[in-house]
Amino acid sequence: MTGCVRKRMAVCCLMAFMVMTVWAQGPGRAFNPDKFQADLEQFIVQHAGLTSAQSAKFLPLYREMQKKQRQLFNEMRQLHKVDRNNDKACAEAIEKMDNIDLRIKKLQKYYHGKFMAVLPAGKVMDIMRAEDKFHRQAFRKAANRHDKR
Repeated sequence: MTGCVRKRMAVCCLMAFMVMTVWAQGPGRAFNPDKFQADLEQFIVQHAGLTSAQSAKFLPLYREMQKKQRQLFNEMRQLHKVDRNNDKACAEAIEKMDNIDLRIKKLQKYYHGKFMAVLPAGKVMDIMRAEDKFHRQAFRKAANRHDKR
């Protein structure tokens, strides 16, 4: 996989995290993670053109990957709470965040291999593009809601 695709996946994951954060802060609009997940999966299945058999193979792996990614993002979020006046603590937090980024990339690489074991590589690429598109659209919607406040 090229560096560009990896960079897009990292940006995509970070955007998803930001979208969830912005939605969670909206007045009267509580973020519903189950609805977000269902909408994301439906979008991916539709835009990647997955059959029901392909979806049945892919979605459990995808959910597994997302659960593990979420744990890593939560670890990273905790590191942002460091005292910014303490350079040593900041340096340690930065080092830990860099290591978490590497763990995320290894996790993605591992699951992309699992995806390609059950789907053609072209479909996996379609899935990655659909996921990226969904997150960009969701981020725009969340930003528009935030701007209207």
